[in-house]
Amino acid sequence: MKRILITGGAGFLGSHLCERLLGEGNDIICLDNFFTGDKNNIAHLMSLPNFELIRHDIINPIYLEVDEIYNLACPASPVHYQFNPIKTIKTNVMGVINVLGIAKRTKAKVLQASTSEIYGDPEVHPQNESYWGKVNPVGVRSCYDEGKRAAECLMMDYRRQNSVNTKIVRIFNTYGPRMAINDGRVVSNFIIQALRGKNITIYGDGAHTRSFCFVDDLVEGLIRMMNSADHFYGPVNIGNPAEFTIMQLAQLIIKLTESNSGIEFLPLPADDPVQRKPDITLAEEKIGWRPRIALEEGLAKTIQYFRDVLKKS
Repeated sequence: MKRILITGGAGFLGSHLCERLLGEGNDIICLDNFFTGDKNNIAHLMSLPNFELIRHDIINPIYLEVDEIYNLACPASPVHYQFNPIKTIKTNVMGVINVLGIAKRTKAKVLQASTSEIYGDPEVHPQNESYWGKVNPVGVRSCYDEGKRAAECLMMDYRRQNSVNTKIVRIFNTYGPRMAINDGRVVSNFIIQALRGKNITIYGDGAHTRSFCFVDDLVEGLIRMMNSADHFYGPVNIGNPAEFTIMQLAQLIIKLTESNSGIEFLPLPADDPVQRKPDITLAEEKIGWRPRIALEEGLAKTIQYFRDVLKKS
């Protein structure tokens, strides 16, 4: 049994990771300040003897004894990370310093949940880990984009200077059950609009692209990276290389929900990437990971989740 700390453990990704690692017999400490996390995501885990919840903001120091740390603490959607941009970059810098402090003291292995936003509005397609990105350092998304880039820098400096066993994963668009209704991400937005019979709002002309990874596949990738050889530390892309236009996504969701929703076009937000697709060659070679769940199958499960949520509300 490993004692594992998951920061942001009550969030969308964190709760699925808690569930999976508990199922493998580990002792889990879930840490969350509930800025975007939700107790409903982990309510079914609370009675388990090897699950512990701590309400804490990781920008403040905390002293715990652990073997592994998955650092998922940070708002991940533009709506949430732009709501309080200073808080966002503090989480990505001060929070990561505190996480690395725990890892240094306890000699724990630590995995940083980074992001495809590292690549900004890319000039290279698909994006591979050697590409340094094209990011606006002073834009409205900079608190998240540059914050995550700073977090990667800290992970590498602690590895080089203090021999901390670090791992970096760059997460591409992920979706699935337990996404928040109000998180502003394209999959949840479209599904909620379709289920409510409202127009689906597309920012831009619908020709820009994204790649969508189902949450179960993503969690598998995180765990494989954590368990990989110590000399392999990334960064490594974890995402689904199947690329879809936003228009294709909208049309598929309308079909799967059997909705009568129309489509409405709005201006594209500042610094919104035009293309996003991971090159996962490194993940395939180094950790034997490739996504298994196709978009239509994953969307069907996600739509059913949101149907149930809307029935209760």
